[in-house]
Amino acid sequence: MSNVIPFRRPKASERHRGKTLCREGFHKWEVSKDQQFDVKRGRLVTLYTCSRCGARRTEAT
Repeated sequence: MSNVIPFRRPKASERHRGKTLCREGFHKWEVSKDQQFDVKRGRLVTLYTCSRCGARRTEAT
């Protein structure tokens, strides 16, 4: 009986944390190192991933 987990409803600010900025277009872009060469175009590309929502963006270098 000592392993009781308190259940509570998360607040709206906790549920939507970090999504409001991305929805308005203010992403937090970070360089992703997993794919650096585009085979179809035959050139190097930089892949950016948003750390908050997971959106992806590519930029040819």
